[in-house]
Amino acid sequence: MAGMAVVIASDLHKDIAGAPLLRGVSFKLERRDRMSLSGRNGAGKTTLLRMLAGEDGVDGGELVLAKGAKVSLHDQRPPRDREITLRDYILSGAPELIALERELTELEQRMAAGDYEQPTLTRYADAQAALEHAGGYTWRERALSTLHGLGFTGDAVLDRTLETFSGGELTRASLGRALAGSPDLLLLDEPTNHLDIASLEWLETHLISLDAAIVLVAHDRWFLESVATSVLELEAGRGRFFAGSWHSWRKEKAARELALGRANERQQAEIDRHERFVTRFRAGTRARQAQSRQKRLDRIDRIQRDPKEGEALAFAFKPPERSGRVVFELEDGRVAVGDRVLLAGGELWLERGEHVSVVGPNGSGKTTLIETLAGRRQFADDGSEVRDAKGMAASGGLHSAPPTSATGPAVHGRLRTGHNVKLGFLSQHSEELGAGTARTVVEACTHATGLTPGAARALLGRFLFSGEDAEKPLDGLSGGERRRLSLAILVSSGANVLILDEPTNHLDLESREALEEALSSFEGSLLLISHDRALLDAVGTRTVAFEDGGLRSYVGGWPEYVRVRAERETERASPKPPARKAPSRSQRAPKPSNGDAEVQARLEAEIEAAEAALRTVEDALADPAAWSTPAKSAASSARHEAAKRAVEELYAAYEAVAS
Repeated sequence: MAGMAVVIASDLHKDIAGAPLLRGVSFKLERRDRMSLSGRNGAGKTTLLRMLAGEDGVDGGELVLAKGAKVSLHDQRPPRDREITLRDYILSGAPELIALERELTELEQRMAAGDYEQPTLTRYADAQAALEHAGGYTWRERALSTLHGLGFTGDAVLDRTLETFSGGELTRASLGRALAGSPDLLLLDEPTNHLDIASLEWLETHLISLDAAIVLVAHDRWFLESVATSVLELEAGRGRFFAGSWHSWRKEKAARELALGRANERQQAEIDRHERFVTRFRAGTRARQAQSRQKRLDRIDRIQRDPKEGEALAFAFKPPERSGRVVFELEDGRVAVGDRVLLAGGELWLERGEHVSVVGPNGSGKTTLIETLAGRRQFADDGSEVRDAKGMAASGGLHSAPPTSATGPAVHGRLRTGHNVKLGFLSQHSEELGAGTARTVVEACTHATGLTPGAARALLGRFLFSGEDAEKPLDGLSGGERRRLSLAILVSSGANVLILDEPTNHLDLESREALEEALSSFEGSLLLISHDRALLDAVGTRTVAFEDGGLRSYVGGWPEYVRVRAERETERASPKPPARKAPSRSQRAPKPSNGDAEVQARLEAEIEAAEAALRTVEDALADPAAWSTPAKSAASSARHEAAKRAVEELYAAYEAVAS
């Protein structure tokens, strides 16, 4: 299929319940083309993916797949059969390979029974060639290896049934299943959900390396910039194809919208002028001219815009009251689940005005720790005391939480809290909205903020709950709506310290950018957990990482953390240069001793190994994927510099001995 289109869509139409959803959508994808779908909720992105997968019909136009093309779809629907093992679920993503193996076994049995007819031999040769083309009998190992990249560890996990996994784990398993079959066309609906940063980085590298056409929907801006090679913009039912990176498309779209807005203003001014003339001279001596103007009005091809296009989240935090210099300081922090210790000896501090990002793998204890700092959990009763900055036992505020569940994670440690700390907390899934007697959006807002209904409605309007939307029942809200309501309440709180756990969950791109802008300009202190690397890059001023069972603080934001992390990993992998020592008397002598000759020989061997390591690094960095994002560029530069430095230091040591 090399050099051929994997899929061609021409003028696709799709109706939902008799109403038009998509009109005139066209594109062509070849192998290694990776197209991102852009559009508001309800624009038809998921529907288009299911049309490409053959799960939804095409109401008009033409959709053509290359002959024999394999298609895999990953979406947010959970697996139906929860009683099968993770291993069987992943491998079920390649049914044609399982069928090939079954056919080969059947043919081998027939040949063992004496069937050597030409049709049997031909079928066997064809099936064997097809299996070898797909990687041979090792395809299972390769398919299951994707699970390690997606955060599943150990072989025992493969034999667990799906019913024993959480919803987030099942979503990751679904992604692994879609990748397992080596598809020609890979369709991904929100593949970044429930992935930690290490898994996100692995997925980016993996997708870039695939010899397949990819269509994806995602809200992770860093991921889109790393992976996408084109964008299909769905707006008002129409499709607009852009060949280029996601960032280039965003710049082009902004310029286009600016020009469209100006054209719309000019057209509207012309329409207003004609309408005033028609109204004024409809009767009288100039009625004929008014009729002519009316006909001209009727012929105007009015600029059509999506009615939702003007809706955009825009908000800012009020200047907060000044807190103490040290907001809080945790010493000897420990997080344990039963006998399993996730964190030991952790130190975490937050100073006034700092924006600190907390990063680490899923399951490392990040959420448990910050929920305790936010007062949602109490410290475990192990004899330790929680004290404020003056040494007095703290009360209220951060520490007014219910006791930790006996079966849940337990947090130990000593916490000192600064004065005048007013905390605002945002949980990962807006759980705080589930409590209380509020039934509607406006009731929840008035109860949480103390505002009058009128003031609450004004606040909600800034968060896209205008008019009847403010009366929506809480239990019917989407994830994005619940998140916007939580943000509205948070903004109104006047908090000078924000503790946020995955605040971009369920938010669309525009809302993520609005949140990013608001947090960047927030003058108070911020403790942030997020897998959104674009948000970490824009907001964080210091990074605290869960590493090797402890906490490690890095000065600077996300790019600095990535650079230092890459340098450390490269130093671990590179040959260690010998320690630099002052030359001895014998080394300064004109003629080297036997000992110096041995040192020279050893250094020559180490130089040869270091130069080979440098060549290996340079070969790896010749791949454009190594420079596809700012983070990867920083990591690649660090690897190259470390490898070059190792060679230079060895040569310096050699020259010192030789001289």
